Amino acid sequence: MNVIVLVTVFLLITILGVYLVVENNRRKAIEAEKRAYNERVRELHRHFKARLAEFAEARIVRPKYLPKLQAIISNFFVVQPHNEENLLHLEKVTDLFLATVTNELKKCQVTGRFDELAEQMQYFVAELPNTGIAFNRAFYHEILPALIVVIRTSDEPLPHVEATKPAEPEAAPEQFIKANTTKAQELVND
Repeated sequence: MNVIVLVTVFLLITILGVYLVVENNRRKAIEAEKRAYNERVRELHRHFKARLAEFAEARIVRPKYLPKLQAIISNFFVVQPHNEENLLHLEKVTDLFLATVTNELKKCQVTGRFDELAEQMQYFVAELPNTGIAFNRAFYHEILPALIVVIRTSDEPLPHVEATKPAEPEAAPEQFIKANTTKAQELVND
C-alpha cells in the first residue's frame, strides 16, 4: 500500500512539474508574439514618418500637415482592437498611401506638376478627421482608400506658356473642389 501511495505522489509531482514547464513555455511564446507584433507596429510607424519627412523635403507636403498625416497611423488602434487582421489592413492602407504619393511624385518629376500634387495633398489632408474617434473601421476600410484616389494628378506635362499667347485663367477653386468630389464626401452626403 505504501508503495502505491509513493508512486502516486511521485507521478503527481512529475505531472505538476511537466505542467509548469509547458505553461511557462506557453507564456514565453505569447510574450514573444506580443513583442513581434509591437515591433511590427513600431516599424510601420517609423517607416511612415520617415516617408512623410521625405515628402515634406520634396515640398509636396507642408510641414504643418505632417502631424495630421501621422494621425492616420497613430489613431488606427484608438477604436479598433489590436489583432493581426487589423495590423495587416493598416499595413495595406499605409502602403497604398505611400505608393500612391511616391508614384505621383515620380510622375511629377516628368510632368512638372508639383504644385498640382501639393494642392491635391492639401485637399487630402483637409478631408482627414479632426478627432481620434473618427478614425474608425469605416474610415480605414472605405473613406481612406477613396481619399487616396484624390491624390492622383494629370499624366500630361505642363504646357509651356508661349509669349504670344495670353495665359488662360485658372479655374475657380469652388469648381475644382466640386470636380474632385471624393467617395468620402459622397458617403457623408448619403
